[in-house]
Amino acid sequence: MNKAMLMNPEACTLAEFAHVFDAAEVAVAVLDTRGVITGWSQAAERLTGYRHETVLNRSGGFLLINAQDRAALRALIEDPRAENTGDRVVAVRHRDGQQLTLAVRVLPLRAPDRGQWAVLARDEQQAPGLHLSQMMLEPLLRHSPVGVAVLDKELRYVWANDVLSYGGELPLEKRLGRHLTEILPTDASRQEEEQFRQVLETGKPILDFEFLATTPVDPGRQHSWWQSIFRLEDSAGRVLGLWMMAVDSTERWRARERFALLADASAQIGSTLDVVRTAQELAEVAVPRFADVVTVHLLESVFSGEEPSNDWARGFLSLRHAGQQSVSEEWPGTDARAGGIVRCPPGSPSGRCLKDGVSVTESLADPFQSAWVAEDMAHADAVRVLGCHSVLLVPVKARGVCLGIATFLRSLHPNPFDSEDTSLAEELVAQAAVCLDNARRFTRERNASLALQHSLLPRGLAAGSPLDVASRYLPAKAPQTVGGDWFDVIPLSGARVALVVGDVVGQGLHAAATMGRLRAAVRTLAALDLPPDELLAHLDDLVIGLVEQEDADRAVEGGESASAGSVLGATCLYAVYDQVTRRCTLARAGHPPPAVVWPDGTVAFPGLPSGPPLGLGYLPFESTEIELPDGTVLALFTDGLIQDRQRDADVGLDMLAQALARPARALEDMCDNVLSALLTGPAEDDAALLIARVQGLNADHVASWELANDPAVVASARRFATRQLVQWGLEDLQFATELVVSELVTNALRYGAEPIRLRLIRQEGLICEVCDGSSTSPRMRHARTTDEGGRGLFLVAQLARRWGTRYTVAGKIIWTEQNVP
Repeated sequence: MNKAMLMNPEACTLAEFAHVFDAAEVAVAVLDTRGVITGWSQAAERLTGYRHETVLNRSGGFLLINAQDRAALRALIEDPRAENTGDRVVAVRHRDGQQLTLAVRVLPLRAPDRGQWAVLARDEQQAPGLHLSQMMLEPLLRHSPVGVAVLDKELRYVWANDVLSYGGELPLEKRLGRHLTEILPTDASRQEEEQFRQVLETGKPILDFEFLATTPVDPGRQHSWWQSIFRLEDSAGRVLGLWMMAVDSTERWRARERFALLADASAQIGSTLDVVRTAQELAEVAVPRFADVVTVHLLESVFSGEEPSNDWARGFLSLRHAGQQSVSEEWPGTDARAGGIVRCPPGSPSGRCLKDGVSVTESLADPFQSAWVAEDMAHADAVRVLGCHSVLLVPVKARGVCLGIATFLRSLHPNPFDSEDTSLAEELVAQAAVCLDNARRFTRERNASLALQHSLLPRGLAAGSPLDVASRYLPAKAPQTVGGDWFDVIPLSGARVALVVGDVVGQGLHAAATMGRLRAAVRTLAALDLPPDELLAHLDDLVIGLVEQEDADRAVEGGESASAGSVLGATCLYAVYDQVTRRCTLARAGHPPPAVVWPDGTVAFPGLPSGPPLGLGYLPFESTEIELPDGTVLALFTDGLIQDRQRDADVGLDMLAQALARPARALEDMCDNVLSALLTGPAEDDAALLIARVQGLNADHVASWELANDPAVVASARRFATRQLVQWGLEDLQFATELVVSELVTNALRYGAEPIRLRLIRQEGLICEVCDGSSTSPRMRHARTTDEGGRGLFLVAQLARRWGTRYTVAGKIIWTEQNVP
C-alpha cells in the first residue's frame, strides 16, 4: 500500500490506525524513532501473547531473540533516508517462551514534524511462503470483486478499493477525507450514511443490508447493493472508525424483481373469464412496478369471442380500448377513451407491432420526432401531461394469433425501456394473452350456449294465450353461465292454457340441450290434452328411457357421460287453467310449489303432493285442483330463485311471498320486485320465474245444451248453434258451424253414449265441443268413391282451424276451433 492509503493524520493517530489491519489478521506494531512501541494491534496480541498494556512504551527489541535482528532494527529506524526493509524472517519470543518465526516488513509512516514506523508481521509457519507485504495486501483488497472501504470516526473516507471507484468515475483521490453525501448527494447516500452513524454509535454491525442507488457510471438506472458495516476498535476498545464491504447485486435484484412481477401476474391475471377485466388486470399488475402508464387495445372481434383476423384490406385495423392504468389521474382520456375505437395503419409503430408481431421501443425525448406520437394527438397530450420519455409496444399474442397491443410508458420511472425490459414485458403480456384468449373462447362458447338456450325458451308468451303473463330468466354467473331451467305457456283446447316450469340438473350445453328435449316433449304431450298427472307420468317414462340410452352409450364408449346426469333428477311443475270453470289443476315432480297471490293481496303456497323427480319412477304422480277467482296471480319458479348457499328454501319462500305481496301496477313490475328482493348478487344457479294473472270467461261467452239420444236432435242442435251465433254477431260462420255441429252430434249419437252435450265458446276463435259418455275415439279416414259415408270428419278438418279429442273422467270431448272473421 502507498503512504496515502496507510495514514490520515487528520482523522486518527498512527497508533490507532495500526488496528485497521486486525480484520486481515495482520499483526501490526507502531514504533517511534527510538524504537519504542506506541501502537499494538489485537492481531499482535493473538500472535505473541503480549497484551498492549504490557508492551506499550517498551523497546521493540525485547521481542527479538537474535542480536543481529535487534541491530538491524535499530539501524533502520535511525536512518532518515530508509524507506522499508523488504520482507524478512525474524525469530520472536512468544510470551509463553516458545520461539516464533515471523515474516515481517517495516514501513515508514511520516507525518508533519514526527516519524513513525509500522511493523507488519505474520506467522511464517502458519502460512509458509506467504510474505506480508504491500505487494500482497494491496492487490488483495484493491482488486477484490467486493467493494471495501474504511471510514474514520467522522465518517470520512480513509481508503476504498477499485470496485467503489465505479470504473474510474469516482477514484480514491475524490473520496479521501470526504463524506459519502459530499461525493454522492442523493437520498440513497443519506440513508446509507445514517446506517454508518448507527453502527458507529451502537457498535452493532449491519449485515447484508440492501439498498438501491444510482451510480456515476449509470446515473439513469438503479443498482442494488448488499452491504455489511462493522465498527473498528483497538485492543483497548477505543473506536477507530468503520469497515464497510459492499457487493453489487443488481443483476440478482433485477432477476428477483422480474420473477416477483411474473409471479404476481400469474396469480392476479385471469381471475375471471371476462375479456375487459383480464385486460385491466394486466394494466394493474404492471403499474407502477414496471411502467407508469399501461393501456391495452384489442381487436374488436375479440370482445365478441370471434377468431381474430388481421385483415388489412381496408388499409387499417380497428382496435378497441380494453384496459388502462396510470400512476396519475391526469392521464388524458382515462374516461373519454374507455371502450373507444382506435384505427391502426400498417406503417405506424402500432401497425408494425400488429402486422409483424414484434415489440417496438421508441424514445419520447423529442415528441415531435416520434412516429408513435404522430399516430394520435392524444399521445402527444399524454407525453406533455405526464412527461413520458419512453414507450414500449408489445403484441398480445396467444396460440400464434395476435389479439391486440399492450402499450407501456414511463415518466416517473427514470430508466428508458431496454432489451431486458422488452423481454420482461413480452413474458408478462404472453401470460395475459393466454388468459385473454381463454376469455375470448369462453365468450364464444357462452354466446353459443346462450343462443341455444334462448332459442329453446319460448318467445312472446302472450301470443295465443288467454292469460296475462310475464317471465324472467337469469342464467347463473358460474363459468358455464347456462343451465337447464325453462318455462312455457301452452294454449290448450276448450279455452284452457297450460303453465309449465322445469329444472334440469347441472349447467352447460348438455343441460340446455336436455331442457330443449324435455320442453319439446311436454309440448307434444300437452297437445294430447292429457291431465297433469298423466303428462308427468309419460314425461317420467321418457326421462327413464333417456337415462337408459345414456347408460348404454357410456358402456359402449367406456367413458363417463355428462348428459345422463343432467337428465336424471330433473323436476317439473305442470298446471292447467280452465277459463270456463276458473279451476286450475296442478301436478309436480320434485319441483317447488307455485305461489298464489289472491285478489286481496295475500300470498299462499298450496299444498301439492310433491312427487319424485323425473327419471326415478318410484311413485305415481298426483294432481290437485284449486279454484282461482278472477285477478288471482299464479307464480311458478325454479329453486335457483329462492335458494343458494347462504339461504335455505324456507327463507327464500318467505322473501318471495313478501316480494309478491308488494303493490305492482303490472306483472312486469311484479317480476322486477321479485328479482330485486331475491337476487341481489351474482346468481349461483339459473333462476326462472313465470307469473300469470288469471281471468275467466264471462258467462255470455259460453253456451251449452244437453241433447237427448235421438237422431231428431241433430236439427235442434243446428238451430241452437245458429241462434247463438246470431247473438254473438258471427253470422258468417253459420254454414260451417252447422256442418260441424251436425257431424259431431251425429257421431256422438251413433258411436257414443249418454249424456251428450253441445257447448259453444266465444273466445279469440269459435270453439265447438260435443261430449258424450263413451271413450271411443273417432278417426278420420279417406272414403272410397263407392262409400256412402265416412267423409264427415274429413269435412270437419277442412272447415275448422284444428280439431281433436280430449278424454275426461266421464267420457270424451270432440272439439273444433274456427277462426273468427
